[in-house]
Amino acid sequence: MANFVTTTHGGQNVIRSKAFNPRDANSAAQQAQRQYFKMIVDEYKSWGGITDLGFCECVQGQSAYNLFMATNLSNAIDKSGPVPVIDYRKLLVANGSLPGVTVLPANISSDGIVINYQTNLKIPRVSDTDEMVAIAKTTQGELLLERKQRGSDEVGTIQILFPNLSVADLQCCYLFVRNMDGSKSSKSVSVQFSEAY
Repeated sequence: MANFVTTTHGGQNVIRSKAFNPRDANSAAQQAQRQYFKMIVDEYKSWGGITDLGFCECVQGQSAYNLFMATNLSNAIDKSGPVPVIDYRKLLVANGSLPGVTVLPANISSDGIVINYQTNLKIPRVSDTDEMVAIAKTTQGELLLERKQRGSDEVGTIQILFPNLSVADLQCCYLFVRNMDGSKSSKSVSVQFSEAY
């Protein structure tokens, strides 16, 4: 309106002057940054909202989307090759303040994905009522999700049922934990299998 613009920033209403002659040098660095930003936006969309489970510790004015973007934009893109790609081993689908998950050997059986983990019940802020969340994405873009209580045994197991899945069919797989009321989460761990994927 006239010579000012209204917007929101960090949950606050902001009024600023209008930029009448915006400059866009469109340098190679700017083009690359825009490409990286689009890659992470597309990656967020590809999870269909599942990653919001792992980015639940939002402060006022932030969203799970904001946290996903801030966490992954600088770390999850492999720029070493001729074409930048998402590095799924560095991508985080959850990031919070709860103690991390210790993943033990994982494998793919005829029924699907089997992930073993240490329950770590002796660590402060860890409870047997916490929820373990396993998520995976196939190379075809299918989303797989399984949730279960951490349990009180020394070692726990979570299984994602998906018959006839092979390691070559799997784009990525992660495990993280949420507290019982879903207000806190841990950092996700990329689950690795005996064969590279």
